[in-house]
Amino acid sequence: MTFSSLLIANRGEIARRVIRTARSMGIRCVAVYVDADATAPYVAEADEAVRLTTGYLDGAAILEAARASGAQAVHPGYGFLSENAGFATQVVAAGLTWVGPPPAAITAMGDKLAAKRAAVTAGVPTLPSADDPTGADAVGYPLLVKAAAGGGGKGMRVVASPDELDEAVAAARREAASGFGDDTVFLERYVAASRHIEIQILGDQHGNLVHLGERECSVQRRHQKLIEESPSPVVDAAMRSAMGDAALALARAIGYQSAGTVEFLVDDATREFYFLEVNTRLQVEHPVTEEVTGIDLVREQLRVAAGEPLGYDQDDVTFSGHAIEVRLCAEDPVAGFLPATGTLAAFEPAPAPEVRWESGVERGSVVTVAFDPMLAKVIAHAPTRTEAAGRLALALERLHLGGVTTNRDFLAASLRSEGFLSGDTTTAFIEKYRPALALALTDGDRRWAAVAAALWLQGANRADTPVLAGLPSGWRNARLPDQRVTFRSGDDEIEVAYQLRRDGSFALGGGGVARVHRWTELNVDVEVDGRRAVTRVTRAGDRCFVQVPGGTVELAVVPRFTVPGAGEVEGGLVAPMPGTVVDVRTEVGARVAAGQTLVVLEAMKMEHRINAPAAGLVTELLVKVGQQVENGAALLVLESLGAEEELEGSAP
Repeated sequence: MTFSSLLIANRGEIARRVIRTARSMGIRCVAVYVDADATAPYVAEADEAVRLTTGYLDGAAILEAARASGAQAVHPGYGFLSENAGFATQVVAAGLTWVGPPPAAITAMGDKLAAKRAAVTAGVPTLPSADDPTGADAVGYPLLVKAAAGGGGKGMRVVASPDELDEAVAAARREAASGFGDDTVFLERYVAASRHIEIQILGDQHGNLVHLGERECSVQRRHQKLIEESPSPVVDAAMRSAMGDAALALARAIGYQSAGTVEFLVDDATREFYFLEVNTRLQVEHPVTEEVTGIDLVREQLRVAAGEPLGYDQDDVTFSGHAIEVRLCAEDPVAGFLPATGTLAAFEPAPAPEVRWESGVERGSVVTVAFDPMLAKVIAHAPTRTEAAGRLALALERLHLGGVTTNRDFLAASLRSEGFLSGDTTTAFIEKYRPALALALTDGDRRWAAVAAALWLQGANRADTPVLAGLPSGWRNARLPDQRVTFRSGDDEIEVAYQLRRDGSFALGGGGVARVHRWTELNVDVEVDGRRAVTRVTRAGDRCFVQVPGGTVELAVVPRFTVPGAGEVEGGLVAPMPGTVVDVRTEVGARVAAGQTLVVLEAMKMEHRINAPAAGLVTELLVKVGQQVENGAALLVLESLGAEEELEGSAP
């Protein structure tokens, strides 16, 4: 069945990705959106967009959008309804083309428990597991609690001992229900020193099946992938062939069609591999496979859905160079990778080095807790792994980014670390090598950035001045004190004092000379003590974002006069991010121990515990289950206990 119009039942960067390929094939694209996405880039890029009053999990509303817009096919992207066999069935029943595997294959592989049983039947090695928590002892500890209906780290918990099991299962069920609409979980043996390696498969409606090699996705945080690459640094030709054969055997057993991924866990010590699951959809990390094979997976999905044969077999699949992808996320590594929100005051990739950007945002985009924290994927392809890593790290460092805290600096540090470059990229990579969480700046770097910001600001102020516009900024007809501006960077304050000299340069307070060679609204070509660079500067309110080697520095202008504000509540525990209260585990009058979980928040489909910083007495409880809270909102008041009281009290 051919089609000329396509509805993308998704949002963000994957919607933009599908639109790009579909439009190149002459297919009209229809988007769907909720109010929170009304100004998102993908909505404007589509040929037409239909507003959803409910959400992206409302299959009936999406089908109505397809009918109203005249769309002939539906591409589900990933997440949301992409692995929902019921929705796929409804699409087909409505006379539309489903861009994905048959509903029967989704049923067989979409449920991790059913997929594992199918893998056993196909002779693919699997890890010990149990369908429900009562089988924990047979699985053995440590173990993983996993959501049966989803992935992406949601609904997943590591359990080290029996006394942690009940709480882990309850939390995993809540996350699974929120993320996938199904709270079914199962248990699986946990292998600490392991690698996460997956095989990309592709099949058509005529029985043709190929695999496109492997991707390694072992660098993870909270079981969510951060860095993915192809090929894997530890997979040789024999291992690739064995894993590919296992993946294709399972795919043939269920008559698989379209793009899919068979995921394996590889024991890093023995190189033995075990089946984990099948993702019956396009993966977030699919671009690295596209880069090394030259095959556009979205195009292949659309061709297969239209009934076309692949037109090539396994021997025709070749690999070239190395590709690495990182996931740029709105989160704060310094604060334990908690989700971050805000408005992207700056988001401008540098033109060089040339890499592939797959983003769902742009400058001015508002980042909320309503959706996954991923802002963009960045992919580098190069002849060698080392070159790809360096190119990707530099592209991240040169990204002009501000307004929302992200993991950008952490990703760049990871790519440049000795452990990554040596290929020691097991799932324990972050704990073992501990890449820098934030950009490390010398005092000289901070001073240079502050001077650049101050001189850019004086140029901006001059450009906005309607009176005496012909006079140079800072000009005086008498000897007066230096012009001064004070910035706050983190907990530090940096004062910049400068005075215009007759030759057009600026004498800096405390010594040194600066010169502005060129000023524009976007950047300043500035020289400070002989160190010159064209520096991108963005102002947003009282904040300036200054591009420096290695990243972007945020500088807040300290006002000359401050108005006293309300003091903080002594002993108050506040929300570290906006979210929803999903559990309250204390009450007024309760004595709590240091480290005890008091409140559980859900933000960006993940749960976050708020623990007592010290032993204390709960004197006020300010939230309840189901309540939405903003970043910094008071949750409860904890009165500290004296040493004697701590000894007498006990945690409930």
